[in-house]
Amino acid sequence: MQTRRLGKTDLHVPILSFGASSLGAEFRSVTLDEALASVRVALDCGLNFIDTSPFYGRGMSEVLLGVALKGVPRESYTICTKLGRYDLAHFDFSARRVAESVDVSLHRLGCGHLDIVLCHDIEFVPMQQIVDVTLPALRKAQQAGKVRYIGFSGYPQKVFKFICDQTDVDCVLSYNQYTLQNTRFADETLPWLKAHGIGAMNAGPFSARLLTNAPLPAWLKEPENVKAAARAAAAHCASKGVDIAKLALQFCLAHPDIATTVAGSANPENVRRWAQWAAEPMDETLLREVQAIFAPVKNLGHVEGLAENN
Repeated sequence: MQTRRLGKTDLHVPILSFGASSLGAEFRSVTLDEALASVRVALDCGLNFIDTSPFYGRGMSEVLLGVALKGVPRESYTICTKLGRYDLAHFDFSARRVAESVDVSLHRLGCGHLDIVLCHDIEFVPMQQIVDVTLPALRKAQQAGKVRYIGFSGYPQKVFKFICDQTDVDCVLSYNQYTLQNTRFADETLPWLKAHGIGAMNAGPFSARLLTNAPLPAWLKEPENVKAAARAAAAHCASKGVDIAKLALQFCLAHPDIATTVAGSANPENVRRWAQWAAEPMDETLLREVQAIFAPVKNLGHVEGLAENN
């Protein structure tokens, strides 16, 4: 698996990393065997950067990861978890909760230290609190040796410059904003992050199943014309004998300024297939054809979080 350096850190991460949200049954019910096997396959295939959060499965993802990683040499994987979001509408970015959350994650994961901790989905709260309270508290955990690198995640592109103009972070995670249909992260934010030496990570190459042949989740917020274009693009790919998910993943992995793209599944076969796709060349002709289908709805999305943060 090809690797890239994450910003100015000493982490060299695989271009494709394992997202553990599915271990928390965020998309469907998951068996223990599936959860454990998906982690083992991810590590075997070189997806040794693992992204999780106490929000995923309301703790279940971290707990199952801790079980799956038991006995695995600590130097053989990199772990990224988050804090601040604990349920659909439960956010707590206070300094006290930062300290508690880091310790709880360490206990669940059993990994000794956390390589990266991100403030999770900061667009749902007044963002100045992240600058004034949350990140300073997270730096204390960093100084105590519990956390190596810190940053934040978000959906609206506004959040990245708002935070990074006021304080230093090591890396950030954008989700569902660098895909076949939506390239706002690359268009608006990536060059700025690169100039400031901030590591860039991308999650959601399939845009919550939009860019797959799987049934769409009921909570998907994308406009209907975007969904229709995605179905047309998927049908076009199928007519060429290609799964749109393959093109979607390869498109994300190809960007040289995105250190890693996070893709998650509790199905070991999916993980194995993704690793295979990562090693294969992208069909540039098919890419141009699909981009033409998406052109009328390019970069259309939805509002996430507080209106002031969009």
